[in-house]
Amino acid sequence: MSSEVAIRCAGLGKAFQLYKHRNDQLKQILFGRWKRFYQEHWVLRDISFEVRKGECLGIIGRNGAGKTTLLQMICGITYATRGTVETFGRIAPILALGAGFDPELTGSENAMIGGAILGLKRKEIAARLPAIEAFADIGDFFAQPMKMYSSGMAARLAFAICSQVDADIMIVDEALSVGDASFEKKCLDFIHDFARRGTILVVSHSPTMLNMFCDRVVWIEDGYVRAEGEAKGILEQYDRVMRGTSVPAPDLRVVSG
Repeated sequence: MSSEVAIRCAGLGKAFQLYKHRNDQLKQILFGRWKRFYQEHWVLRDISFEVRKGECLGIIGRNGAGKTTLLQMICGITYATRGTVETFGRIAPILALGAGFDPELTGSENAMIGGAILGLKRKEIAARLPAIEAFADIGDFFAQPMKMYSSGMAARLAFAICSQVDADIMIVDEALSVGDASFEKKCLDFIHDFARRGTILVVSHSPTMLNMFCDRVVWIEDGYVRAEGEAKGILEQYDRVMRGTSVPAPDLRVVSG
């Protein structure tokens, strides 16, 4: 594994603006220089970690812990309220690509746009369309508007596009949880192959999957990094807390080796 950094997060924090009244957002635009008309809701606070090139890092935590928001900041979908995030290399963000599909366009057309967003030239995307269609395995729906797709079909297409991009970093957010067994195996095989040549950041509620692929795991709890370290040890701690056999530490910012 290389000691070079692929992803660096330093002091990341994200707060959303919550407006109590319908017209408070307009007031904020007009008079925000003098008065604040919203409440801050902090989803993440002081998140710091690095992912080395060639490493597979897992992120685990309860629903609502801020995992997806963290990945969105790394992908550039949303900006941090505080701190910095740096990435070094081309990213294939499965979560971001799926969220950006145009429902009025066909799967094929979205594949062309998605490939362009990820840095491929038009001729390159066109040449890889058959491979994208085969990987997604959604039959005639590939030529249908995506408003007819289920969430699982959209996830299949997003993963298929990312599988055909010459990326350095792959970011996966529970993309495997919406597929059937055969599609899950196809994705796992691809991730296993990609891990030999690239960097992977994956969010999953499956300790088995994270233990299978990840070198290290970062545990996010209530917006903080509760623990970070070797996958097996962190996942065992997480499992004990989820089963109620261990009490969370008072300071959730403690990082373990």
